[in-house]
Amino acid sequence: MKALVTRKVGMISTIAEDGAMQAVTLLQSEPNTITQLKTLEHDGYSAVQLGFGTDKHLNKAQTGHFKASKATPKVTREFRVNEISEDLLVGGQVSADNFEIGDHVHVTAISKGKGWAGTIKRHNFQRGRKTHGGQSYRRPGSIGSMFPQKIFKGKKMAGQMGHVQVTVRNLKVALIDNDNHVIGVTGAVPGPRKSIVVVRGA
Repeated sequence: MKALVTRKVGMISTIAEDGAMQAVTLLQSEPNTITQLKTLEHDGYSAVQLGFGTDKHLNKAQTGHFKASKATPKVTREFRVNEISEDLLVGGQVSADNFEIGDHVHVTAISKGKGWAGTIKRHNFQRGRKTHGGQSYRRPGSIGSMFPQKIFKGKKMAGQMGHVQVTVRNLKVALIDNDNHVIGVTGAVPGPRKSIVVVRGA
């Protein structure tokens, strides 16, 4: 199963085989513990739940849930699969060994929060003119008309920018360092440093 829960470390530059410089994002890829296996007969769908990190303060519900895997993960994520293979067992581990250099992966994370932003920054609106009597510089302008006397949902306006789940597709695995538990993917990955990043095979 090509899936892994990682933590973002930072970015570096590497030289590709053709001599071109490429940006690589480093992800901390400690082995994930299989905390639960969901089957079609019991749960209605097939999935594998992976745990990442170590939590010192588990509540009673978490302690009971993780009892079979003998793990205390800080973060858990679920991955749907077509079928559960025989080599996947509760308490087993999934590591970066499942990936190979050159594999295409999909990366999912929470993007950086930008706070409250206006329409120019958030939606790339044009500003109003500052000469010839113009008084509306960074205002959004008209947001509705006389009919139907309401504002439609989804109208591009000022508001909270960022801090949403973003998936970047078809990034390429550039390096794998099992000794230091690091996996590198080309390009940028959403989110700040130390944020949780989910890597799945494309």
